[in-house]
Amino acid sequence: MTSSLEHVKGRPERRCDIDWLRALAMLTVLFFHCARFFDDDGWHAKSGEISYGMTVFVAVVAQWLMPLFFVLSGMSACYALDYLSGRGYLNARVKRLLVPLVVGVLTHVSLQVYIERATQGGFSGSFFKFYPHYFDGFYAFGGNFAWMGLHLWYLEMLFIFSLITLPLFLWMRREKMKKSMETFAGFLTKPGAIFLLGVPLGIVVSLVNMDPDGIGNRSFGGWALFPHLVFFVSGYVLTTDVRFRPALERHRVVALGLGILATLFGFCLLEYGHYSLNSSGFSFLRAFNSWFWLIAILGFGSKHLNFNNRVLKYANEAVLPFYILHQSVIIVIGYFMIDWTASVMLQYLFLSATSFAVIMTIYELCVKRVNVMRFLFGMKLKRGRNNQLASLSGASVVSQR
Repeated sequence: MTSSLEHVKGRPERRCDIDWLRALAMLTVLFFHCARFFDDDGWHAKSGEISYGMTVFVAVVAQWLMPLFFVLSGMSACYALDYLSGRGYLNARVKRLLVPLVVGVLTHVSLQVYIERATQGGFSGSFFKFYPHYFDGFYAFGGNFAWMGLHLWYLEMLFIFSLITLPLFLWMRREKMKKSMETFAGFLTKPGAIFLLGVPLGIVVSLVNMDPDGIGNRSFGGWALFPHLVFFVSGYVLTTDVRFRPALERHRVVALGLGILATLFGFCLLEYGHYSLNSSGFSFLRAFNSWFWLIAILGFGSKHLNFNNRVLKYANEAVLPFYILHQSVIIVIGYFMIDWTASVMLQYLFLSATSFAVIMTIYELCVKRVNVMRFLFGMKLKRGRNNQLASLSGASVVSQR
């Protein structure tokens, strides 16, 4: 989640479409995780009412949601490196990713683990009695301590990806590489060529799915980790040349049609073709399906979301705290809804609306207005004459999702 700037006539100009897509994707995350409360897969808290419709919704949205976040992060990284040195880029990532990750792991994420243990076996008692046991062993390895932050894994992985790709990104920016990058961009912006970026993604997805319990584990937004790295680098590449933006716009309608067709075809393969999620053929199709949706979303966003207003300004600042808080709030509210017998849709609407209201209330009253909290949530500090925390925020302009 980085600031979206585009150089026009030698000066940076904000890419409003990237900011809008980031904000809209974050709102979708809320609806996605509320649906997880009702789908047929395991989660930290589950309703007594399981819905096939919610299961399908989760499966379809997972095709593009977290991939979109990593593509947008890669695009934003390219703009950030236009005005930040390598050291400045990493310093910004520490402040905007690692600080809120550590804070979340030590505070509200423990509520999610407590509710999981209390509702699915493993602990009986209050949260305050559980908290000392939160540090017993590592989550996912038989213990409780959520070292990856549960839903905050995105911050952790984005930081790691930023570290390991920085040498590549800086190498691509060298003067002697410009000619090669321009040639590469010229090829990819030819009719249909942009879809070829789905090939390396398909290869990686197929390879990691050969080890579904190891590196192919799809616990990260419905994907394994290595495909997310490909999405991140692809987002960076799509921002290295101004010709990519009109190319995305030109292909948006075709990409949307292909995404719908690939989604339906993949559903038929799983339901009637006796294919498994780990089969190489299905893995390759799923990779291209995701890439089709991403081109469509980026293309439509570039075409129709190139404007700024007060709503975008507000959302762009709130997006990271919203992400940090959202899943813990959903699970706490869901905990009190486990035994409800109302219709799934009514419960879903109540959970979504209530969670949104609680998140925004916490943000407005406890985070937005207090500089200490802004720092802990990865936000820029409000500057003041007597601001003692000013030195903590530095000059970072990187705003994380």
